[in-house]
Amino acid sequence: MYTTLISVEQLQALHTGGAPLMVFDCSFDLAQPLAGRAMYTESHIAGAVYADLNTDLSAKGDPLTTGARSGGRHPLPSREKFASWLQSVGFDNTMQAVVYDRQGVNYCGRLWWMLKWLGHDVVAVLDGGLQAWVAAGGAQASGNAVPSASPSSTPFTVSTARVTLLGADTVLSHLGRPGQTIVDARATPRFKGEVEPLDPVAGHIPGALNRPFAQNLTREGFFKPASVLRAEFEALLGTQSAQHVVHHCGSGVSAIPNLLGMEIAGLGGSALFAGSWSEWCSDPTRPVAKG
Repeated sequence: MYTTLISVEQLQALHTGGAPLMVFDCSFDLAQPLAGRAMYTESHIAGAVYADLNTDLSAKGDPLTTGARSGGRHPLPSREKFASWLQSVGFDNTMQAVVYDRQGVNYCGRLWWMLKWLGHDVVAVLDGGLQAWVAAGGAQASGNAVPSASPSSTPFTVSTARVTLLGADTVLSHLGRPGQTIVDARATPRFKGEVEPLDPVAGHIPGALNRPFAQNLTREGFFKPASVLRAEFEALLGTQSAQHVVHHCGSGVSAIPNLLGMEIAGLGGSALFAGSWSEWCSDPTRPVAKG
């Protein structure tokens, strides 16, 4: 059972052993939303199912009244709607899920977190992504036809969430209090408000700490050792408890590598503000800081 990371070798062993397993390719490009599917079609881990950030992992375009569970550019769908999608591609509660992308965990962490949100703990990120799989000579395929991606006859059962989801109102109500430490995963120029390529307002939530999500990875694209991650997060947080951390980014996607990094480091219990900066800055009454 893998619940945080899985190596290429471990995934190959699962394939060989015939364990109940589904692999998801979450490759995406915010600037070109159709590019992720094209990347998958060109090449993916043999048997992997494609999970589209916009259409499968968010309620993009759906108003909150239809059941979306957060705001922002990539609002979370209802847990029931997401469970229905999982069943539609053949996934059920008995399976180990493995998620990957080819963008340095920028997108696959979203599916990792969402499965935990549904109560499914047996999900892991492929360490090193598709690049590590290819380098190890792992089997690849092309095209869109995936024999395993057919509706499951067994309903996917939603259970108690294993992660904490927070909304903008809750974050605002605890702003400046010692029981909340906000960690922003965006690149430092965006955090400082020097540039803003995606959202209408530049800046960050007052009091937030900045840790760009790529800092969790080595140059080769693997997560840093647990001891290194722990030292780095403890240095960032100082005296603040890991239990009080709220992760966010632009739209609740690239914040997950920080949350996962803390889990790997043994600093679990942090929360996700899924609406993130795109939801926060949509209300002009919410405070904004720069610098």
